[in-house]
Amino acid sequence: MSVIVAFLLFALVIGVGLLAGLVPGLHPVFGKYLPWLALAVFVGGVIWRIRDWAKSPVPFRIPTTGGQHKSLDFIKPARLDNPTTTLGVIGRMLLEILFFRSLFRNTKAEVHAGPVVAYGSSKWLWVGAMAFHWCFLIILLRHFRFFIEPVPFFASGLSDLDGFFQIGIPALYISNILIVLGLSYLLLRRLLNPQVRFISLPADYFPLLLILGIVLTGMMMRHLELFRVDVVKVKQVALGIVAFDTAAVPAGIGATFWVHLTLICTLLVYFPFSKLMHAGGVFLSPTRNLANNNRAKRHINPWNPEVDVHEYDHWEHQYHDKIVACGLPLDNPADEEA
Repeated sequence: MSVIVAFLLFALVIGVGLLAGLVPGLHPVFGKYLPWLALAVFVGGVIWRIRDWAKSPVPFRIPTTGGQHKSLDFIKPARLDNPTTTLGVIGRMLLEILFFRSLFRNTKAEVHAGPVVAYGSSKWLWVGAMAFHWCFLIILLRHFRFFIEPVPFFASGLSDLDGFFQIGIPALYISNILIVLGLSYLLLRRLLNPQVRFISLPADYFPLLLILGIVLTGMMMRHLELFRVDVVKVKQVALGIVAFDTAAVPAGIGATFWVHLTLICTLLVYFPFSKLMHAGGVFLSPTRNLANNNRAKRHINPWNPEVDVHEYDHWEHQYHDKIVACGLPLDNPADEEA
């Protein structure tokens, strides 16, 4: 049911994009105002989520650890898996953000005859995630050539490097192939693996479909003659969005572009309120960004309210007569004599 809901929402977004492409009167709305609104929601939503997380109190050190803690000098500590210094935390965060180190160490559990539970390596998920995230970043940086004039050096350099093999005309980018493979694996994993499918929600399928739709429509515009668009007019629209130019949107771009743009705007609006915000949340996760120095330093919760302590001696003195009447022993000899 979850995948059906996600596919229906995805089909609805594509239908809206096709409608925008077929009705010229909607071009100004989808070529100017919808991207501006999507950017405003994206920026505002990200700031709101980051601010909300930043306000959350974290008085204690609760990092997730996976190695030996620093203790005695002759015991070698795991400086990255169980960092006790700021430098160790930075190294751990870099490995996590750039190379998904915790996902690389992921394992899978299977039940065999017996029954016997067997644990094994699970690297394909790491490979698919790495291919998707890194290629998504490269594609995003490559697209700066549409939004900045003159074209920045890194955008043109990445385009040349990405199309190094010169497969076809125009060149087929390697990042396009790898991101399709990565997204396809992540989607098929949720569809074909019974355990993963059981815990998957529409919120797990929908972003994968959105990003896959964005990539495929982009490749269609670039490589398929039937869906080819006017690149000059596309760049004119992109520059107008960035410059907040209210000039008329050029006609005759092509319906595929409007589907592509609608998918991008939907992703921007959806991003801050979805699981995709882990891209920003990883930097504020106390299980990752704190040094595990609990043995070396005492951490006291500064938000603890003042408590009027009622010690046992005071309590015993206060209820002395009642305790004696019940025949219970007194801990304070002075109270017994009284």
